[in-house]
Amino acid sequence: MPIYTDLVNSLPATVPFVGPETQERASGRSFVARLGANENVFGPSPIAIQAMAQAAAECWKYGDPENFDLRHALAAHLRVDMENIVVGEGIDGLLGYLARMIVEPGVKVVTSAGGYPTFNYHVNGYGGEVVTVPFKGDFEDPEALIAKAAEVGARMVYIANPDNPMGTVHSAEAIQRMIDAVPADCLLVLDEAYLEFAPKGTAPEMQADNPNVIRFRTFSKAYGMAGARIGYAIGAPELIANFNKVRNHFGVSRIAQAGALAALKDQRYLREVVKLVEQGRARIGQIAEGQGLSVVASATNFVAIDCGRDADYAKRVLTHLVDNGIFVRMPFSAPQNRCIRLSVGAKSDLDMFELYFPLALEAADD
Repeated sequence: MPIYTDLVNSLPATVPFVGPETQERASGRSFVARLGANENVFGPSPIAIQAMAQAAAECWKYGDPENFDLRHALAAHLRVDMENIVVGEGIDGLLGYLARMIVEPGVKVVTSAGGYPTFNYHVNGYGGEVVTVPFKGDFEDPEALIAKAAEVGARMVYIANPDNPMGTVHSAEAIQRMIDAVPADCLLVLDEAYLEFAPKGTAPEMQADNPNVIRFRTFSKAYGMAGARIGYAIGAPELIANFNKVRNHFGVSRIAQAGALAALKDQRYLREVVKLVEQGRARIGQIAEGQGLSVVASATNFVAIDCGRDADYAKRVLTHLVDNGIFVRMPFSAPQNRCIRLSVGAKSDLDMFELYFPLALEAADD
């Protein structure tokens, strides 16, 4: 038997999310509508698909460990320097590297109770202490997060804007106030995974050289490349340079780099996807309204439907949907767990949801 560290022995054998494939294996059948993973069903740009297909023939080569071409393109797109950008295996992978750089046993970090769980997962993995503040309504609370960070002497404070799991969004002005107020010895971790779906004016000015802020973005969501595992972070050069001390330099495949580079160039396709997502959100709202329910206004590619009662009722609704092949999820914490949450899907996906949703509500009443 290997000798595990005390920290590893103390951790639960868990993952932040149970994937749809795991659930399919457990049930012995496939989902007919895959709406629970915040995936972009519309997929990558055709140009990106072609670029990845061409790169597949050369996948005997490692990917460029510096991600040079993609970093160069991102720098031009964002009007920052290459030294402000690090590329990694999605935001999740980059969060893991950041935790490795900042967190050690006893270090406190602040986040929202019920917020994105993978951040907590990485912090716990390095022995950090997660300190939480409640949502304010269905919104993360920037003022409370900053106040708690100052109170406990946190090294990091995390917020997602737009938010996961509720899809709500703060204005650029609200996030800028948070940036201005972050304690001098604390790092604000700003997760902007869903930014492309949000209204204009959501993102504050870049300020890439601010040493107290790091911003995470991804090709998983609006660009439709979740399975390629590629994202990036924007921060001050010294902070970004420290990623090179801990990251897996060959972690991003040659195929993913080629796809992301092509996807970034096809902004016209991105705009088309954003419109399709807006239409899908509207339809989900109509489906909910047809059952006398409301939705939480979303700035993402998923929508939380308020089931109107408590978490037990929402869980019964979810279970009925899952049992009938409709993969959806629900938030983890009260009071947000009164909701179920589904991604914008193709028309056929939402047709299936519209068919089974009233049946699930009826079954949950029994």
